[in-house]
Amino acid sequence: MFPYDRFVKFEELTTLLRKAADAHPNLARLNPIGNSHEGRPIWCMTLTHFATGEALTKPAFYVDANIHATEISGSVAALKLIDTLLSGYGKRADVTRLLDTRVVYVLPRVNPDGAEWAMADKPKFIRSSTRPYPWDEDAIEGLEAEDIDGDGRILMMRFRDDNGPWKKHADEPRLMIRRDPTESGGEYYRIVSEGRIKNYDGFNLPVARVKTGLDLNRNFPEEWRPEGEQVGAGDFPTSEPEVRACVEFINRHRNICGGLFFHTWSGVLLRPFGTKPDDEMPPEDLWVFQTQGKKGEELTGYPAISVFHEFKYHPKEVITGTQDWLYTELGSYAWVVEIWCPMREAGITGYKYIDWFRDHSAEDDLKMLKWTDATHKGLGYVDWYAYEHPELGPVELGGWNRFYAFSNPPPHLMEKEVEKFPDWIIYQALMSPKLEHHSTKVTPLGEDLWRIDFGVHNTGYLATDVSKLTRKKKHVRGVIAEITLPDGATLVEGKARIEGTQLEGRNNTATLVSFFPGANATQDRARFTWIVRAKRGTKVQLHAAHDRAGRVGAEVVLMP
Repeated sequence: MFPYDRFVKFEELTTLLRKAADAHPNLARLNPIGNSHEGRPIWCMTLTHFATGEALTKPAFYVDANIHATEISGSVAALKLIDTLLSGYGKRADVTRLLDTRVVYVLPRVNPDGAEWAMADKPKFIRSSTRPYPWDEDAIEGLEAEDIDGDGRILMMRFRDDNGPWKKHADEPRLMIRRDPTESGGEYYRIVSEGRIKNYDGFNLPVARVKTGLDLNRNFPEEWRPEGEQVGAGDFPTSEPEVRACVEFINRHRNICGGLFFHTWSGVLLRPFGTKPDDEMPPEDLWVFQTQGKKGEELTGYPAISVFHEFKYHPKEVITGTQDWLYTELGSYAWVVEIWCPMREAGITGYKYIDWFRDHSAEDDLKMLKWTDATHKGLGYVDWYAYEHPELGPVELGGWNRFYAFSNPPPHLMEKEVEKFPDWIIYQALMSPKLEHHSTKVTPLGEDLWRIDFGVHNTGYLATDVSKLTRKKKHVRGVIAEITLPDGATLVEGKARIEGTQLEGRNNTATLVSFFPGANATQDRARFTWIVRAKRGTKVQLHAAHDRAGRVGAEVVLMP
């Protein structure tokens, strides 16, 4: 249905999504949730079997991708999910059950503007949005990363300097490694990004301030911090149209029970918190995350870890984003998938996820180079070649093509990588609560009086409000039951609309050898009772609904 060996620009992405929706009108609808800074629609594919109910009447799972400009393989993973669900309906039992009873919202490209820059014939690599921030002015000096020789790549640039921090590897001169702390008297280099240098004075080589400094993932409301505390945060929470569109969409769709956000790269599954340790999370919620993470490790081969405990960019700093907002503010379980781990592919083991980028051995570099040479055929690590730089004079371009080798899987390995994730998403989506009709009983009381008992139950793994954090914040109401009477019938006892409690799921069931007593063996059930006055044979409509668990109804005929 979609190409998996290349990246697609916005116009082609739009065409592909429309064709998929048109080909499956009973399962897919495509709508924009808003527009980007440059005015491009942010597409959302709604996936469910519409014949079994409209999307808002079912529990939902949310997936988005490509909020960061160069992380385009996230879009490919989102397309693979859409493909898996549409092609699997009626063929796979789990996919069929999912689309019959739940809904999945998929946003393949949250940041279409930035992705266009990254895929341009002469690419520009930015973190997120193309909106100027924090200042609307061009830098007047310094190095600006760009493709200076017009080959469609932004590589590295090296030049000789006796005080440079880099040197050639003794056994592999193509590979540049760090100079030893006390070493002197050798052949050393400085290495910077390929690019032009504005107003070069022949001495200082500062990196130019980036005009487009936004990080859309830092613009979400949860624990938002200003620029001085969190780089790229934006002017205020949801100041950016892409983020505001996502936040408003999720808030309008209270049926969302969980979410997953595709990023790159590190080959890990990340769970909250980003700002707090695990002991500040309700234990019941942590246990759910651990259950989901264990399954994720089994299905994807990626380790499931905590952002706060194992994925900080700096040990004294914390990270916030969509994932923390969805769980911390709304109580829906949320994960980030960091697609692709070239280190693991190269046979490097025992590395620390973030620390490896700061410091690793030359042996690791040799493994990476050997693997890249074998798999990328000269495109992942480019042999150094001479170039006459307009400001620096003779330099060499080459080294790691980070966009091709690190930021995303190479095209020929793309599908193998992204096909790891749909089954885990299906698993999480099917964990959601599901309100279903249990039983209805009509008891005649004489003199045209009838007692009606309407029983419902939650057949999902999670409680109707999903998490303990949701319950603490009272983000959603309990089950709402309603009775609708025809003309001539009257309600004698009970309210026409009754707000009940939350219904538990199966996630807090202890083992059979546990000494923990069960509070109630039927915590997943609720019964609503009314007494009505009506003639024999009268038809009465009963309904029950929950924002996250869906809706059910029953028609009863007043007969003994």
